Amino acid sequence: MASINPHIHFNGNTEEAFEFYKSVFGGTYTRLVRFKELSTVGFTFPEEELNKIMHIALSIGGKSVLMASDVPNMLGTVNENENRSKITVSAESKEEADAIFNGLSAGGTVEFPIGNSPWGSYFGAFRDKYGIEWMIDFTEQK
Repeated sequence: MASINPHIHFNGNTEEAFEFYKSVFGGTYTRLVRFKELSTVGFTFPEEELNKIMHIALSIGGKSVLMASDVPNMLGTVNENENRSKITVSAESKEEADAIFNGLSAGGTVEFPIGNSPWGSYFGAFRDKYGIEWMIDFTEQK
């Protein structure tokens, strides 16, 4: 079965954001590549870009991978207020949903407080302090 693993672009603060995400989800970095590792003869990134993240992957729960990169200045700036697709986290319990919601929404903007939804799941939505939109959901299996 195919899996879906989101990839997010940041304006130079990928490492900070991923340390925050790791503090909430746990998990381990399975890959971390900086732009300086891509420099080759005849092509190098500008000095101010070298330590930025070209690719990072955070393995979460053994099933999911959250990935990201910094956008090099030469490609422009990511609009952090644009309407991006949301990342949905399917929790295994209400307690886990609460912990993830409260952890990731700290310093962000809650759009839909976590609680029982009209469609029958335990749900909440927010934009985190890095501008990424999240939905946390727990649906009890019957």
